[in-house]
Amino acid sequence: MPDTLALRVALTMDASWTPVPGGTAVAAVQLARRLVDDPTVEPIGVAGAHRTEAPEELRPPMHVAHHRLPRPLLADAWHHLGRPRVERATGPVDVVHATSVITPATRAPLVVTVHDLLFLHEPDWFTGRGVRVMRAGLDAIRRRADLVLCSSRATAADVAAAGIEEDRLRVVPLGVDVSPVAAERVEDVRRRHDLERPYVLWNGTFEPRKNLRGLLEAIARWDVDGVDLALVGPSGWREAYPPELADRIDPDRTRVVTTGFVPRAELEALHAGAVVTCLPSLAEGFGFPVLEAFAQGTPVVTSTGTSTEELVGDAGIAVEPTDPDALAEALRSIVTDDGLRSRLASAAPAQAARYTWDRTAQLTVEAYREVAR
Repeated sequence: MPDTLALRVALTMDASWTPVPGGTAVAAVQLARRLVDDPTVEPIGVAGAHRTEAPEELRPPMHVAHHRLPRPLLADAWHHLGRPRVERATGPVDVVHATSVITPATRAPLVVTVHDLLFLHEPDWFTGRGVRVMRAGLDAIRRRADLVLCSSRATAADVAAAGIEEDRLRVVPLGVDVSPVAAERVEDVRRRHDLERPYVLWNGTFEPRKNLRGLLEAIARWDVDGVDLALVGPSGWREAYPPELADRIDPDRTRVVTTGFVPRAELEALHAGAVVTCLPSLAEGFGFPVLEAFAQGTPVVTSTGTSTEELVGDAGIAVEPTDPDALAEALRSIVTDDGLRSRLASAAPAQAARYTWDRTAQLTVEAYREVAR
């Protein structure tokens, strides 16, 4: 049980119920799991009304107090009406932590996590309603947030440019669980997905910012035989996977294998079995697939000019994501140069180990203490 000095903190947990939860839900749940074990914090979740339980993998680890309004209506009420307050569902709290830009109404000190502001720069990547809700959330953050926690230096710079003072910003990187996968498990998962040959792995939701178009163009141009491309993740925007580009790839040289969504344990095995993981995103708030690959000792090719470049260290290569020739060359160099691949792979686990959820939780609790009255 928390001691008498423990801060009672309400965390928004609605991301666990979204149709495609993504990194926001992962980050909120992983943080909550550490806070539950922290004797200085008493976490309680808060969310809108939901008819079903959250998926087991993303189920909040603490009690969640539910408002009567469903998630979409609750977000609108918070942003435009300033009610219902979090405390109406949770009772008194010392701090409220919004784990996304959906910013709750509260009288308590408010900490908000911002992973990215992509909706400001590329609104066409989102639904019209999604853009309106996130813009309203950002307006609320400007007015009411005591501290804003940013997942990367790139995000912090973007938030500052959006009009939030730097003295309210704290960079709080996210983490990764390092759990190497046994070789026999890797082989089993590879066979299940018909990945008998060496393969390049891409992981994410099929959406424009993930730059599948650029990756397919790069693979169509490279001069490597017998290495396949595995695309792992749920469908999203159909135009994010242009079939005319996939059709340009010679299947005798490179097969394109799509797996759809896979459970976390299978994804770890697929990272472990890959020759290289490629995340050529046009923009990211953090970049979980980079660290997930590193945790399995797999090199990465990713993008310059985004938050993922901050993660690479000596374990990968960062290139301009809109240059398919540069992307193809980076992939080819890792696939064909055994010495380079070995050096990058050797550095990968140590790079992943720099990013832990315990550190994320520590920095977050420091923010709570900073604002608590």
